[in-house]
Amino acid sequence: MEDVASDGRTNGTVGTGGSGGDGSGGAVKPRRTRRVRMTGAERREQLLDIGRTLFAEKGFEGTSVEEIAAKAGVSKPVVYEHFGGKEGLYAVVVDREMRQLLDGVTGALTAGHPRELLEQAAFALLDYIENYTDGFRILVRDSPVAQSTGTFASLISDIATQVEDILGLEFKARGFDPKLAPLYAQALVGSVALTGQWWLDVRKPEKAEVAAHLVNLAWHGLDGLEQKPRLMGHRKS
Repeated sequence: MEDVASDGRTNGTVGTGGSGGDGSGGAVKPRRTRRVRMTGAERREQLLDIGRTLFAEKGFEGTSVEEIAAKAGVSKPVVYEHFGGKEGLYAVVVDREMRQLLDGVTGALTAGHPRELLEQAAFALLDYIENYTDGFRILVRDSPVAQSTGTFASLISDIATQVEDILGLEFKARGFDPKLAPLYAQALVGSVALTGQWWLDVRKPEKAEVAAHLVNLAWHGLDGLEQKPRLMGHRKS
């Protein structure tokens, strides 16, 4: 039985009948290359990348541990070793995408004028949808894991928190009740996110034009805001 040397060459006897490894006669056994082993961190990243792609394509229910392991070229126990199962892998993928999007929104809000801040928030969401399409497809699906995170509703809520402080200051300056800022933040961010979900499939019009129309609706809606809106119908509750 042959051993594989540390440099990847095959050690052992070479043929019979006087043949040697100098090409003068007989068949020379081919060199055997050693398979490079991944570190634990590299394997974890590989499984996350594969899981992210499959979850985006097939959803949580449509993806199996067997398929993840097969695409990674490992056995199922390796997946369980790193993540404890499909649920654990999914939770890490979702958490990463949430942080990617939230960091993008938070980092984008740098302007001083409220309207430009709305533009930056809209662009941050649309940029994420365009550049991290797989991640967005995962986030907009209902998550089978923890109720407090990883759902589209919780995503909207987290991003709206970044916006409500801006609206609160604007409300106070205009004489409106700043306690209503969270409600309006949810409405504004939700409209952008749902429009982005639609735009992901049609990709028309261009991103800048989509952002302009979203901000147009939001800004002029806020510009004509009534301090105490009343319902036109008879229903009061």
